[in-house]
Amino acid sequence: MALKGGEFLINDIMPEEMFTPEDFNKEHKMLEKAVIEFAEKEVVPRSAHDLKADGGKISIALMQKAGELGLLGAGVPEEYGGEGMDTISNCIIAEGLGYGSSSFTTTFAAHNGIGTLPLNYFGTDAQKKKYLEKLCTGESIAAYCLTESEAGSDALNSKTSAILSKDKKHYILNGEKIFITNGSWAELFTVYAKIIEEGQNVEDGKFTAFLIEKDFPGISIGVEEDKLGIRGSSTTSVILKDCMVPVENVLYDIGKGHKIAFNILNIGRAKLGQMSSGGSKKIISMAIKQAKERKQFGMPIANFGMIKNMIGDMTVRTYISQSLQYRITGDMKDTFSGKKDPDINSKAIEEYAIECSISKVYGAETSMICADKLVQIFGGMGFIEEYPPAEIYRDARILRIFEGTDEINRLLTAGTILKRVMTGRLNLMGAVGEAYKFASSYNPASVELKDEPLAGEEHTLKMAKTIALATIKNTMAKLVMNPEDQELLAIIAEIVMEIYAMESGILRAKKMLTKNGVEKAEYYIAAASVYSSEIMPKIAFWAKQAVAYAMDNDPLLKEKLNEIDNMAYNIKPVNYIKLRKTIAERVIKAKKYIF
Repeated sequence: MALKGGEFLINDIMPEEMFTPEDFNKEHKMLEKAVIEFAEKEVVPRSAHDLKADGGKISIALMQKAGELGLLGAGVPEEYGGEGMDTISNCIIAEGLGYGSSSFTTTFAAHNGIGTLPLNYFGTDAQKKKYLEKLCTGESIAAYCLTESEAGSDALNSKTSAILSKDKKHYILNGEKIFITNGSWAELFTVYAKIIEEGQNVEDGKFTAFLIEKDFPGISIGVEEDKLGIRGSSTTSVILKDCMVPVENVLYDIGKGHKIAFNILNIGRAKLGQMSSGGSKKIISMAIKQAKERKQFGMPIANFGMIKNMIGDMTVRTYISQSLQYRITGDMKDTFSGKKDPDINSKAIEEYAIECSISKVYGAETSMICADKLVQIFGGMGFIEEYPPAEIYRDARILRIFEGTDEINRLLTAGTILKRVMTGRLNLMGAVGEAYKFASSYNPASVELKDEPLAGEEHTLKMAKTIALATIKNTMAKLVMNPEDQELLAIIAEIVMEIYAMESGILRAKKMLTKNGVEKAEYYIAAASVYSSEIMPKIAFWAKQAVAYAMDNDPLLKEKLNEIDNMAYNIKPVNYIKLRKTIAERVIKAKKYIF
């Protein structure tokens, strides 16, 4: 049984309860192969210029090819022209598309994720029958219109208005949406506006979603943006000037647009994390190829320790990212699959808002780290536009902005936990009290670990969770006084995210160990060990920052800081360099990501 959202902080699961890529069935493996083949053969050869030339004809043709393969309708029920695939299959598709061009991946994700899902999860039967089949084939491209100049992360500050026409047959929309992916190519737009009465201020309107066709009177598309990266995708403004939208094109209920917007963004965040992991895997293969071919001082640079360190670090981070992506997908599968009622869909998606934000932030930042190391391994060539790393590096930067900036997602992670604690939805306080007592009496010298693989890592995880809970206890008074203290919320989010990441890597390694033995689990164990040992000092550092800030001038401050150091003590020494090198040498030999 899957844990509920955020419960990983207070409850443990058995390794066999976590879904991992090693659990793929035959159909999953076939799908993974097909998606990667499509990405590498059909997408990779196309340059960003090719994808955007002639009004995006090549991009649209590739989308239709993806439609023929069933990739666009994977999550859509068969009755509406889709494939009705499970949640795991959708994750496999997202990860597999990460092997292709980031520009096309952006086009695909904006259509297949935030473009199609509002209709799929919240539309009426009539709306689905009218639009979904064409979206599944690629005959029609979708776009998602939420962002405005004054309503980026603050989505509910929308200034786009909607007024019911006198004959009550249409809503008349006025406003402008910006940074709309697929803007030039879309046939169907999901647009958010506030329904108001004549003379009413837009701030007081009812935030609502609408389905708008590109041929409706009053909608026009702005010029293409000249972007830093993902240059082969379309990004424009969408202008609504007395745009006439039939009343039957209201999506879900009037005034409930926020439930669509925020929940679809949750799904979008999870998908972005999944695609980022696929991109990181591709980058590792490129880095290895270059490191084996590029020679310095008479030998391939792949032989050098510092290059191995970079490749090993990229691999460990990608292993952790992939592990948490499939863990989240597996949890959501148990809660969400097969639900058709919009209210049920809304609740099911919202349940894992915390984990979706973690997926997005961790995947995006891992991809950016890998892209940076790729440039470094290419050296001077990595800084030249003629070679792939330059485009990859520029493209990766948008991932930390897409689907809510990483900063917003950190605030959402910590803020959602605190809200659920305050409302009793997340029963954290009992565990917090126990952790607080434990921290005050803990003596690392008294701990005896089992003589078995991962014993030290599991103890480290236990201490990390205790530090997190004790930190929440020690900062709660400060947060009650100011629940929007961004510096404090960001630190708590950092700790929470890394605990989830660490635990996901350990659970996957433990599952592999239990199922296949030490020899086959060697590199899984090494990756989990390296990561947990490296991240624990950071968790302790963040915790001490938070406590020092919240307990400034408190006579108990020094005692609480010492408790954190005590719990962060590394009982089992880890040879980071050896383990990381072991992983690097294995992936270099394999010429690809090995997990």
